[in-house]
Amino acid sequence: MFYLSKSRYTAALQCPKKLWMNTFKPELADDSAAAVFAVGNEVGDLARKYFGNYVLADFDAGFEGMIEQTRAFMEQGAENIAEASFSVDGLFCSVDILHKTPTGWDLVEVKSSTGLKDTYLDDMAFQYFVLTQCGVRVSGVYNLHINRDYVRRGDLDLHGLFTKEDYTETVLRKQAQVAINIADIRRYMAMCDDFEPERDIGPWCESPYKCTYYGYCSRHLPENNVFDLQRFAKDKQFDLYYRGIVSYEDILAHDVKLNKAQLLQVKSAVEHLPPHIDKKGIRDFLAQLTYPLYHLDFETYQPPVPQHDGERPYMQVPFQYSLHIQRTAGAEPEHREHLGIAGTDPRRALAEQLCRDIPKDVCSLAYNMQFEKMIIRQLAEQFPDLTEHLMNIHDHMKDLMLPFQKRYYYSEAMGKSYSIKYVLPAMYPNEPSLDYHNLVGIHNGGEAMAAFPDLPNHTPEEQAVIRKNLLAYCGLDTYAMVKVLEKLYEFALS
Repeated sequence: MFYLSKSRYTAALQCPKKLWMNTFKPELADDSAAAVFAVGNEVGDLARKYFGNYVLADFDAGFEGMIEQTRAFMEQGAENIAEASFSVDGLFCSVDILHKTPTGWDLVEVKSSTGLKDTYLDDMAFQYFVLTQCGVRVSGVYNLHINRDYVRRGDLDLHGLFTKEDYTETVLRKQAQVAINIADIRRYMAMCDDFEPERDIGPWCESPYKCTYYGYCSRHLPENNVFDLQRFAKDKQFDLYYRGIVSYEDILAHDVKLNKAQLLQVKSAVEHLPPHIDKKGIRDFLAQLTYPLYHLDFETYQPPVPQHDGERPYMQVPFQYSLHIQRTAGAEPEHREHLGIAGTDPRRALAEQLCRDIPKDVCSLAYNMQFEKMIIRQLAEQFPDLTEHLMNIHDHMKDLMLPFQKRYYYSEAMGKSYSIKYVLPAMYPNEPSLDYHNLVGIHNGGEAMAAFPDLPNHTPEEQAVIRKNLLAYCGLDTYAMVKVLEKLYEFALS
């Protein structure tokens, strides 16, 4: 009999081949979601305290050991059991929290998200099925997730941080379907026991999560395919794909309706066109800039659990910025930077330094300024004494992304993105000093976001190296802006 856990069950509901891959070819999975699981573990550990004292079924004891521990805890009268484990007929599940009530046991599923997804209901329905098959009287089924509106003030309030929602009736209505699903999954796995099943890519590859095997299952796609089209709806992409319109050449041959930006993208790749340069658009953009000019970039992290007063769950907390200052157009830039101290609230020191580094009434420049503006607004709200200066910076900001978003400049090398990580190598293809891959330790915002809060877990010597790498990464972000702007002036004057 094929062994089925709740994670295998929900994987199969998304795509049965995903379960087959998990079983027979797990080494082909993209493991880039590790940080997401770490966040889930942090939230799960904290949620166990929501109902008070608890006992924990120890994962190190193995599945059989966890089941025996759970049985003993229930017999001993435990009020709350974390990772309560049950098995019946080849089915297994661990319940995040099993909470005792006067009429039985509440099944509580903990999620680090700020709302419900359909897959959570399938997860809870499977657990209810297993527990009731084991003879457990389940009095209610609940989802405990992060409350996006919670603002920390003083000590952490678990009942404010988490929202508890009752899904008992919904789970009960799913029970007949759970039994059918289990039978279908087992039949599928038995049928494909000796060979890899064939299944084409489809919308299920990204719903409810991007499948970790998408790269493997989509390896037949040509370079430059319909899924690379910028701002082209996913359902329309699959509609073209199923009609056999896959490559950019197919798109042109079938005269697919595209907007100007998409058509430029496709033709540039197929015909290898030289870079598209709209000199008037570039000149109009440059005319909006005034000097001295302050190139600004923030780095942030997003703790699911607010660490300091005034923080909300998953709030973008700035811990670092880089600033390249040009006194006149084309001048050699002056560099300033700030990097907070991990383990402390970095916002006040950062906001104060920012006000010292950027005077009032000057033009600052960001790449995708909506992000930088959001951070500045949050700082202004948190620190009223700095509000006037911070909002002055906010109100005098311009966006370097605009010429690329509006296609005043476009190169085949940019593909479907106008992120600076694509624009920069398109403009400077052979400049090692501008290549993010040549950085040490920190190569992108995700790595920076993970590295800063993890600093206290390292030795002082290791911290010094990581801080140096963080400064180098953020510094390249604003230096890249200087170099991109330099090219725009070249195009405008040529």
